[in-house]
Amino acid sequence: MKKENATLLTEFVLTGLPHQGEWKITLFLVFFVIYLITMVGNLGLISLIWKDPHLHIPMYFLLGHLAFVDAWISSTVTPKMLLDFLEKSNISLTECMVQFFSFASSATTECFLLAAMAYDRYVAICQPLLYPVIMTNRLCIWLLVLSFVGGFLHSLLHESFLFRLTFCNSNIVHHFFCEVIQLLKISCTDPSINYLMLFIFSGSVQVFSIVTIFVSYTLVLSTILRKKSEKGMRKAFSTCGAHLFSVTLYYVPLLFMYVHPASSQTNDQDMFFSIVYTVIIPVLNPVIYSLRNKQVIDSITKILKNKVQI
Repeated sequence: MKKENATLLTEFVLTGLPHQGEWKITLFLVFFVIYLITMVGNLGLISLIWKDPHLHIPMYFLLGHLAFVDAWISSTVTPKMLLDFLEKSNISLTECMVQFFSFASSATTECFLLAAMAYDRYVAICQPLLYPVIMTNRLCIWLLVLSFVGGFLHSLLHESFLFRLTFCNSNIVHHFFCEVIQLLKISCTDPSINYLMLFIFSGSVQVFSIVTIFVSYTLVLSTILRKKSEKGMRKAFSTCGAHLFSVTLYYVPLLFMYVHPASSQTNDQDMFFSIVYTVIIPVLNPVIYSLRNKQVIDSITKILKNKVQI
């Protein structure tokens, strides 16, 4: 009987962000504007890197794909959240699983890309003479392929374990998207193995990428401090500081969500940290990596001047 009842729950209700009814239009407009800026910023950055031959180097190759992943994450989560501000609607089990798979793939891929970008900065600053030899097009493509394949396999693992669950007591998901922890909380099946898989594999992905970033930037910092050129130090600190700021914003909420024990989390905390890495980070990254980068600014200025002359 329990199994039969479980099959009846094929739709979920996302509670969305907690807010007073009179704020829903304001919140809709705020997040709609953020989403537009996110898409214009990231897709614009991709287009800029594609068109300008001066940006066809490993750092911008990786940055362009990071922009793609940020647009992917935002598009996975934000449109459904915006619709729910206007009118609450159910989401089917299939749609929920697709949304989770898309989110998990993109979020994991971003972790690996951030690690690859840290390695690129390490080689550029610590091994400048060997940079063209080490960071070849072939290596860049391999780093990119491994990042996306790793994201796909990681999400596929958790997706397969989600399909073993049944939902028979409640279909209320206390979140603005199909977040895995919230799905586990309403499962009728014992989700202990799912929590274990999350802790082991999500933890491993984050530890690997964080250690790679930490080691890379420790070596970078050591190299910078040994340099006597004030201009070189300022340029290196500017580039690496922007990356470290973005990395910190991204990993702190992820670590809290998927490595911190689930029993100590609250729904509001979950949603707050989720907003950071699904909405805030994707809109900030183009600003962090572009507007503080002289090459990107020069490229934008050149394009704008050409358009004015035309």
